[in-house]
Amino acid sequence: MNNAEYVEVEPEQKTGHRIKEELFYPSNEEKMRLLQTLIEEEWPDRAIVFANTKHRCEDIWGSLAADGHRVGLLTGDVAQKKRLRILDEFTRGDIDILVATDVAARGLHIPAVTHVFNYDLPDDCEDYVHRIGRTGRAGASGHSISLACEEYALNLPAIETYIGHSIPVSKYNPDALMTDLPKPLRLTRPRTGNGPRRTGGAPRNRRRSG
Repeated sequence: MNNAEYVEVEPEQKTGHRIKEELFYPSNEEKMRLLQTLIEEEWPDRAIVFANTKHRCEDIWGSLAADGHRVGLLTGDVAQKKRLRILDEFTRGDIDILVATDVAARGLHIPAVTHVFNYDLPDDCEDYVHRIGRTGRAGASGHSISLACEEYALNLPAIETYIGHSIPVSKYNPDALMTDLPKPLRLTRPRTGNGPRRTGGAPRNRRRSG
């Protein structure tokens, strides 16, 4: 009898070496303010924000849109025609930030993404690799920022085991987070963006500690 053993051979490094990975530990209450502060600090040319549910994505979209960012929303509820229009606007640069679920973004080719924000750590380890692989393509560098909140921090050990390394942790000063934030918009009718990026005056940067 042939007792052959089948061994799964995996690449040594699952994440791109041109991608800078960074991890924060916010409280649930500070999580949205930290995201918005980081976006103001980084001011990404083209970013994707991933969350685990469509309702969370809608909340993020509403907060960023109310704050003057050009932001699009991709969830499973978005019709195909509208989905293609949002992707076209994002590719052309008419939208700077795309908020998406893993299912909605799967299989999409989106060029020149400079930043990926994991607002929620994914439940599936492979999704972490797929998410951050949206940036750092074609020889370019990229930046992945993950928020390990109280709700999803338990996903971190499995993710780090899967990718074969620990994600570098950065600290922030809670007192430096943005506070003058407008009331989030609510998704009441179809839309892909909300006007031009904030103009006039300097960005409301807040420096994080550590």
